[in-house]
Amino acid sequence: MAENGTVAHLQDRNAAEAAPATATAYDPAATVATNNRGQAAPTGIVAMEADALAPRTDTAVWWLGGAGFLVNARGTTVMVDPVLGGFDMPVLFDAPLAPEDVPSLDALLVTHIDNDHFSRLTCKNLMHVCRSYHAPAYVAEVMRAEGLAGRGHGIDEAFTVRGAAENAAEITARLTPALHTWQNESKKWGYRVWQREDYCGYWLDTPDGSIWLPGDSKLLPEQLEMPEPDLIMLDFSDNEWHITFDGAVKLANAYPHARLLCIHWGTVDAPDWSTFNGDPRELARHVVNPERVLAPLPGQAVVL
Repeated sequence: MAENGTVAHLQDRNAAEAAPATATAYDPAATVATNNRGQAAPTGIVAMEADALAPRTDTAVWWLGGAGFLVNARGTTVMVDPVLGGFDMPVLFDAPLAPEDVPSLDALLVTHIDNDHFSRLTCKNLMHVCRSYHAPAYVAEVMRAEGLAGRGHGIDEAFTVRGAAENAAEITARLTPALHTWQNESKKWGYRVWQREDYCGYWLDTPDGSIWLPGDSKLLPEQLEMPEPDLIMLDFSDNEWHITFDGAVKLANAYPHARLLCIHWGTVDAPDWSTFNGDPRELARHVVNPERVLAPLPGQAVVL
């Protein structure tokens, strides 16, 4: 994710050496360290290769850093909010997967316009291998203006993604509500009135279980009334335009058996920004069944 394209390994900022590809522990006590700027950060990265997108017999999820992740459901591949380089703030590590190492991608999903979620550079760098782009209607409109074949969807609308291989699984994706209209308080973004439907989360049903990304959002009542998912991709930023820490604990405890894969933390070198500075170790101290808090290294697979 380093803007200059060089590898900004965590050890350059007094964290541990990059982890071996065989690492299997997701316990925050083992995978999270406090760096010399006071930020909780992963203790390393696991470099990914093209085989992460190859056919498989199960469903796996990889955190790509920031808010981005990859799902491979029995050979059907989906990325959500990937930022695989070119971010406009300094980062603590490069993404574990480079666009040029992606052999094919069935769909790329974006939750909203912010560039730590909608990376125009990443989307364009994947154009030659990505079969479809999906986003809320306004974001898809911006995608099309950028030369991307964005398909717009409304909140609660569902669509399916299936890989090209004959036996590839089907993933059903549905947009879930979010509230993140912070741009309406900014002169820079005042060229339009931002609507709730310009932002979303995603619910993904795979053959091996359900994955829910609430997205960047204030805590909403309807987010506490979902069916219990198998895995929640949890942004737990203690920020008024995000869920807040107490809100994240409340949501997590509403689904006491769902595993919690921590995202939106430990990636951007900005120790004073609450949006980027959650600590999975602290989350684990406050939720019921704390063993379900997962802090995999970037590029480390979690299997449903």
